[in-house]
Amino acid sequence: QVQLVESGGGLVQAGGSLRLSCAGSGRAASGRTSSSYAMGWFLQAPGKEREFVAAINWSGGTTYYADSVKGRFTISRDNAKSTVYLQMNSLKPEDTAVYFCAATYWDNKRVPGQYQWWGQGTQVTVSS
Repeated sequence: QVQLVESGGGLVQAGGSLRLSCAGSGRAASGRTSSSYAMGWFLQAPGKEREFVAAINWSGGTTYYADSVKGRFTISRDNAKSTVYLQMNSLKPEDTAVYFCAATYWDNKRVPGQYQWWGQGTQVTVSS
């Protein structure tokens, strides 16, 4: 079973930065680890649907972003450490949410139902 654990959330003022990490462990039934899967970050604000933030292919060579975070957030990965990162700059109050990382078999997926494994989430709160 692939397991994902997010960290790095917290309280930050508007305009500030945070770096989220998602550490993977374990193996799927196929024997593959999280380092061989495409990864994504999603956010979920209170009372709202979970929504796509960013995704990265298995090698880290291709990245995808929601329009709302382009130019502010950067997704990256270090497969030697089985870790995916989300660098968040110029944070806004509307970025406040629980952030989840997830793993999927397929590249460039933006719908939560297309991801097979999920972390427990980390809270990001941006004060104005």
